[in-house]
Amino acid sequence: MRSTNPNAGFTIIEVVLAMGILMLGLSVILTLFTFGAGMSRNAQLRAESAGAVEAVVADLEEGLFPLGEAGEVLEPVVIQGRAVAGYDDLFYDAVATPDPARLDELDRAGEPGVRFDAGPILYRVDVNMTWRSRGESKARGFSILIPREVPFGTRLRELLAN
Repeated sequence: MRSTNPNAGFTIIEVVLAMGILMLGLSVILTLFTFGAGMSRNAQLRAESAGAVEAVVADLEEGLFPLGEAGEVLEPVVIQGRAVAGYDDLFYDAVATPDPARLDELDRAGEPGVRFDAGPILYRVDVNMTWRSRGESKARGFSILIPREVPFGTRLRELLAN
C-alpha cells in the first residue's frame, strides 16, 4: 500500500548516516587496493633481485677460478665493476678469500689423530652489487661459499678454444 503522507521519506540524519557508512566502506576498499598493489610491487622486486643474485652466482661459478696451462685451478681473480648479464645498469664486485673454518682444518691436518679430507677448498666470496634507481646510486652486498673448482663446461670451452 502506498503512503499518502507528504512527510514520508528519509530524514537528513538517515541520509548523512548512510553516506558516512558508504564512505567508510569505500575507504576500506581503496586502502585494500593500494595495499595489494604495494605487496604486488614488493613481490615483483624481490623476484627480480633473486634472479639478479642467481645470475651473479652463476657468473662467479663459471669465471672466478681461472685455469692454468696444465689444467690446474689457479687462485681466484678479483672482480670489479662486472656487468650482470640481462640486467641494465647492474654491476658487481667480488673478492674471494679462503674460508676460515677450512683454513683451521688445513692448519691442524698434520696433528696426530686429526683426519683431513682433501676435497675442494671453499672460498668465501664477498659480493657487492650496485645499480641506479630513480637517479640515485644504490648498493647491496652478500657473501657465499664457492668451492675452488672449474666447472666442466668451462674446462671444455677452454680445451676447444685452444
